[in-house]
Amino acid sequence: MTEGIITSINGPIVHAVGMADAAMMDLVHVGNLGLIGEIIRFEEGFATIQVYEDNTGMKPGERVVGSGMPMSVALGPGLIGSIYDGIQRPLSVLEAQSGSFLQRGEKVFPLNEERAWPITPCVTVGEEVKPGRLLFEVEETSLVRHRLLVPPGVHGKISSIVPAGAYKVHDQVYTIERADAAPYTGKLFEWWPARKGRPFLAKRAVDKPLLTGMRVIDTFFPISKGGVAAIPGGFGTGKTMTQHALAKWSDADIIVYIGCGERGNEMTDVLNEFPKLKDPKSGKPIMERTILIANTSNMPVAAREISIFTGIAMAEYYRDMGLDVAIMADSTSRWAEALRELSGRLEEMPAEEGFPAYLPSRLAEFYERAGAVSTQEGKKGSISIIGAVSPPGGDFSEPVTQHTRRFTRCFWALDRDLANARHYPAISWLDSYSEYVEEIEAWWENVDTAWRPQRDRVLELLQREDRLQQIVKLVGPDALPDSQRLILLTAEIIKNAFLQQSSFDANDLYSSPKRQVMMLHLLLQFHDAADRVIKKGVPISRVRDLPILDEVRRMKSTISEEHIADIDALRVRVVQALTALEDEFK
Repeated sequence: MTEGIITSINGPIVHAVGMADAAMMDLVHVGNLGLIGEIIRFEEGFATIQVYEDNTGMKPGERVVGSGMPMSVALGPGLIGSIYDGIQRPLSVLEAQSGSFLQRGEKVFPLNEERAWPITPCVTVGEEVKPGRLLFEVEETSLVRHRLLVPPGVHGKISSIVPAGAYKVHDQVYTIERADAAPYTGKLFEWWPARKGRPFLAKRAVDKPLLTGMRVIDTFFPISKGGVAAIPGGFGTGKTMTQHALAKWSDADIIVYIGCGERGNEMTDVLNEFPKLKDPKSGKPIMERTILIANTSNMPVAAREISIFTGIAMAEYYRDMGLDVAIMADSTSRWAEALRELSGRLEEMPAEEGFPAYLPSRLAEFYERAGAVSTQEGKKGSISIIGAVSPPGGDFSEPVTQHTRRFTRCFWALDRDLANARHYPAISWLDSYSEYVEEIEAWWENVDTAWRPQRDRVLELLQREDRLQQIVKLVGPDALPDSQRLILLTAEIIKNAFLQQSSFDANDLYSSPKRQVMMLHLLLQFHDAADRVIKKGVPISRVRDLPILDEVRRMKSTISEEHIADIDALRVRVVQALTALEDEFK
């Protein structure tokens, strides 16, 4: 066991001597309280340590004890439904143990040590196994069938395995004889370095969408399973609200929500709300497929830096079981600010706006761990990452937003004007983009072959409307010909009836792919039929005054998922109303 002495302290950065036997990125226990820290630099016999807990009152001369292992995450049954801080301490256990305020230096094992899990063996004694081979199945929750696999790097022959029954996480449940090493004795959990990506067999094409139920995302700016997306926006534009909706409604098997440096009241809303929510597919509590990491702005700044790697390590563990995992990181800007503060205390040369020169590489380390993969067991799993970015003043040219764009292929730009107009989600259809459209087009064609051309046409109408609005601001709408005023009318209906969505409306909070396509078809058929009658001499004012247009605007609220055939019936009535209007002017 390595033991050193603290020589100097600069906020969360501690310098120590006597750590020559330790290694880079090793976990250490710092000071008399044994605070959790990580070695981030060796220089001329000195170790530089990043402390992840409040080290107020620590003094030079206190000892540092090495653990002999890197900063690691405990992976096993019991992660689902848990609420952790950035270094994987279970907050509910700490609250029961110490009250509402975290005590410095508290050590609690991340998984429930007393609960016995009923397991079913899937291998027999004498069987040759390799990494990723299924050993046991555990019913972790009613929604998640936990698959205990041979850990990475372990090959050999099963020499012992326990029979079916209930076991605790520390129980030894199997042994693997290895030809080139000592026997490996496995428990129901394993330690894995948080900063190290777990191995997989191969990357797969990202050809299936991560369905969110949000029309502006699924139809116009979709993300695939295994994709990465950024949600940039200034204060009050709805980043956190959008991520909450994605966590509730996306069709991922597992949700990992990382509150990284966010305000305490926002995380309180998550912690209070999520346990009460029902999963829309199963009707079971949504916490039965969710892991929460709460690392708020009043917690030690260094812990923000490790929290997103804690979350991604958990996500990779479930990905290896063949599950689709979605990570919500809110917000990567607060994480980058932690990097900037720590870099300043390390006296490193600053780059843009004071951020360290390695900001892009750290962002890449996080986002590159997303992807759709073939696991070592041969199953298909994926990790999708959706990271919120909080540019100061909504300035998308600042470094975190710009570097994030380099590593993400989906950009959901939030617009302050839309948010001020109470248009939610406030995702700008002019500034946002998705590079996954071509990859997932084949999937959407199974829903409706017209999806891509309809999507492209609606986006074109919205872009034409934006250009016309510049003219309207100068000369007013009455100066435009009726054909162009129709574009303004159609775009206004598209915004109200399709792009805007209410989380408080039972019929509107989620839209299935089929419903979205049918709504698009109705809106475009209205535009085409209205364009035809206007060319026949019908004034735009008569089209605008048609009573049925109010039904079109309200269809998202009045027509439920169970009765989506009514959208086609409404479309027929819209065409009939326009045809009757045309007949009046013959």
